[in-house]
Amino acid sequence: MNQPLAYIHPGAKIAKNVVIEPFTTIGNNVEIEEGTWIGPNVTIMEGARIGKNCKIFPGSVIAAEPQDLKFEGEESLAIIGDNTTIRENVTVNRGTKASGKTEVGKNCLIMANVHVAHDCVVGDHAILVNNVALAGHVEVGEWAILGGMAAVHQFVKIGKHAMVSGGSLIRKNVPPYVKAAKEPTQYVGINSIGLRRRGFTNETITEIQNIYRIIFQQMGNISKAIEFIEREMPASKERDEILLFIKNSPRGIIKGYKTDNK
Repeated sequence: MNQPLAYIHPGAKIAKNVVIEPFTTIGNNVEIEEGTWIGPNVTIMEGARIGKNCKIFPGSVIAAEPQDLKFEGEESLAIIGDNTTIRENVTVNRGTKASGKTEVGKNCLIMANVHVAHDCVVGDHAILVNNVALAGHVEVGEWAILGGMAAVHQFVKIGKHAMVSGGSLIRKNVPPYVKAAKEPTQYVGINSIGLRRRGFTNETITEIQNIYRIIFQQMGNISKAIEFIEREMPASKERDEILLFIKNSPRGIIKGYKTDNK
């Protein structure tokens, strides 16, 4: 159902049962799949790909050109996965030639005033709380939660199932399954409550705790900790995910827990 007060470019492909409220603008080369609701005063620009059963609230702008001086007008996309909710005044810029797309996964909750910059990838089931700001090329893993007003430096990676405290300034990669807080942002434990809610067994949670205890608390050297874990701990999905994430973090990972501010 399209309101007569909405503008829809003839080149847009809109499924029949999409609802578009008044004063919304849909540009050329936009695709919106069935069951999606586009609220009033939303702007969907060229290159947007909106999945099924999404909700996009007033004031949001999807697929605006990247805020990147290297952008030269190349074709690129901003992809929003199925069942994702985008609240008021969210901005999701489309990609650059670096990757060709910015992507928000399925079943995500992107709360009010969040900014997702060019070439970011946000995994399925992630939650970005109000006023989170992702710089370009940031990767957020599945089920990760970023607290309100967290700001993420360009090219940083947030691992799956990680939980980051509100107001954090994230300059280094945050490994999977951990909680990150304080200033500067540091490891403060694992996201055990979230893992239990998602069906992780006590044995697996204990294994993850033991791995990070070695990395952040028992050894002062990350490389030696990785060598020890590979040698002494049996291979598992979680162990290998953690080690691979750290090995593929050339910009480094957050520091271990400190008891003072020195």
